[in-house]
Amino acid sequence: MNSAPNSVEDSEQVLTLREKIYRVIFGTETPMGRLFDEILLIAILISVSIVVFSSVTFLSHTYGQWFSFAEWFFTIAFTIEYGFRLYCSPNPFRYARSFFGLVDFFSIIPTYVAFLFFPGAEYLLIIRLLRVLRVFRVLKLIRYLQEANVLGRSIYNSRRKILVFSFSILVLVTIYGALMYAIEGPENGFTSIPKGMYWAIVTITTVGYGDIAPHTELGRMLAALVMITGYAIIAVPTGIITAELSNEMQLERNLRTCSNCERFGHDTNAVYCKHCGVMMEPSEEP
Repeated sequence: MNSAPNSVEDSEQVLTLREKIYRVIFGTETPMGRLFDEILLIAILISVSIVVFSSVTFLSHTYGQWFSFAEWFFTIAFTIEYGFRLYCSPNPFRYARSFFGLVDFFSIIPTYVAFLFFPGAEYLLIIRLLRVLRVFRVLKLIRYLQEANVLGRSIYNSRRKILVFSFSILVLVTIYGALMYAIEGPENGFTSIPKGMYWAIVTITTVGYGDIAPHTELGRMLAALVMITGYAIIAVPTGIITAELSNEMQLERNLRTCSNCERFGHDTNAVYCKHCGVMMEPSEEP
């Protein structure tokens, strides 16, 4: 007769435990949550430093075993943390597919891949540095993260225009590469159309490696045309993104961002976040 009430109480205790873990891991409004993010920030920076130092030859020979031990220690710790994030998240699948969920996942996978399949893949652990973006809230740098979100949304909104622009550049590069191959030929280093396309890309972007260059007068005339085209092309994506950035900044003046889930689109008089339900910080505007 008492089994049903006990099961209900147990489920409530489990739910309460998940809520406590969620507040510590995903929130910064509690002292424990802030302490957790501070420790996480230090652990991320140390683990990334270990990856960087382990690539130095004499340090790797001298402290290789210590680097390996530290790498596995942080990988296991981050794996446990990732498991807790999945456990306490209200929607684990949504978290796993989110930007930070993917960053958390790919920040632990390289060590296992290097151990099982491809030695050297552990250097991809440098992706852990992206996790620092999450703890910007701890250092009260959420405003800078919001500015980054504005820039990201501007680039996202410009994706179709950028795609059309990139396709046009690809067509232009192919034409220039084929013309240079026909003009210069293999005897002057242009052994194929792809090699000519490589030269055209290097020239249009004004990089100018100098590993391959035209030798004939006609080829140099074409190179001059490609250089002029390059200067004209560079301004196009800048103008596209600048226009979208101006629109986003105008919207940002009228919309607020939640400090907990960092999603925007709230009215200036909103009290609670419409995505995560957390109380919004008071608007600074009068």
